[in-house]
Amino acid sequence: MTRGLLIAAPASGSGKTVVTLGLLRHFRNAGVPVASIKVGPDYIDPAFHTVASGRPCLNLDSWAMRLETLAGLTGRAGADAELILGEGVMGLFDGGPGGAGSTAELAGITGWPVVLVVDAHGMAASAGALLHGFLGYRPDVTIAGVVFNRVGGEGHVRILREVCRSLAVPLVGCLPRHGSLALPERHLGLVQAAEHPQLEVFIERAAALVAGHLDTAALADLAQPALLTDADALCPLPPLGQRIAVADDSAFAFAYASVLEGWRAAGAEILRFSPLADQAPDPAADAIYLPGGYPELHAGRLAGNQVLLDGLRAAARRATSVYGECGGYMLLGRGLVDGAGARHAMAGLLPLETSFAARRMTLGYRRIALAADGPLGPAGVAFRGHEFHFAQVVGGEAGQPLFRVRDANGADRGEAGLRVETVMGSFLHLIDRAPHD
Repeated sequence: MTRGLLIAAPASGSGKTVVTLGLLRHFRNAGVPVASIKVGPDYIDPAFHTVASGRPCLNLDSWAMRLETLAGLTGRAGADAELILGEGVMGLFDGGPGGAGSTAELAGITGWPVVLVVDAHGMAASAGALLHGFLGYRPDVTIAGVVFNRVGGEGHVRILREVCRSLAVPLVGCLPRHGSLALPERHLGLVQAAEHPQLEVFIERAAALVAGHLDTAALADLAQPALLTDADALCPLPPLGQRIAVADDSAFAFAYASVLEGWRAAGAEILRFSPLADQAPDPAADAIYLPGGYPELHAGRLAGNQVLLDGLRAAARRATSVYGECGGYMLLGRGLVDGAGARHAMAGLLPLETSFAARRMTLGYRRIALAADGPLGPAGVAFRGHEFHFAQVVGGEAGQPLFRVRDANGADRGEAGLRVETVMGSFLHLIDRAPHD
């Protein structure tokens, strides 16, 4: 069975993405078949992983996914690979209520050891107290090694090495300060991999950094097989149809590989098209999926793409199932106001006006149930998902809601989304069917 290892950190911004990308490319360059996973709900980091490793990256989310889904995806991630490297989310123990969905929870479920990336800038012996707390905080999590990041001179290294020796935790290596290895960010996270002008150069530099300062062979030896019993490929969400047109470009890139692969495994055909290139969905499709992304950055262009907009309207007239998530939901509305306050007309298939002019962050896991029968199932069917956006609804008309929603704690958040005949959407991202409990 393929062995796995999780790259985690005490906090966001510690350097785990650079370390993970560098390791993926290093092992790939060395001829080691290496795969990756990303912990939690994230669309952007997996695209960087895919470039670094040359293999698709799957998300594993222990809050949003059923155990059988986690098992199936773990097996799929490790197919034809010798090593799986997983990048954690936020700090090691950070997640939903009670640490649900955290990197630590996934480590406990899979049995994969953790290598902790610690930003040592501004601390020396105090790193021992931090490590001592992390080592003993959760007994089902094995911290098998430590990487110190942003380390100063040899004196700093000697102190950190002594810290690890005193705690009997292996020191995998110390990375010096590397100001040139920083990825640009925007409001939903990193700038997307496809938009990075010199991504190959960046990843090769990261690979050289880890190869020059980490004991990569010792790190690989820390990996362990997953405790999960392998499961057949699963379909997290019911296919919207048999021929599904999927929007796919830098404005609509937030689609989970597990969902699309699950639809294929269920016999559906995926037909990709680019809204930014003014492409209409295939008229032969019996369903259209518009994922989330960054339509607000391209709103003027989208508003002028008449082939796209006419194609969506024609599909609605044919009673094709049209489903939009977050950015796709905004495209289906009547208008989108960008960050500068300019309004752009959208497809007009849902009575919805959205705006980025006065941004407000909405973020969190969601418990989701269908409000009425539809292509995703009968009324009441439950899903797990998440919400992460800065847009606000600023106008529109009351309509048939698509979902009834609760947060991760079970608190009622009311109704969400809209549905007009066969056109539907919401700000929510669906990840998996809800567990039976």
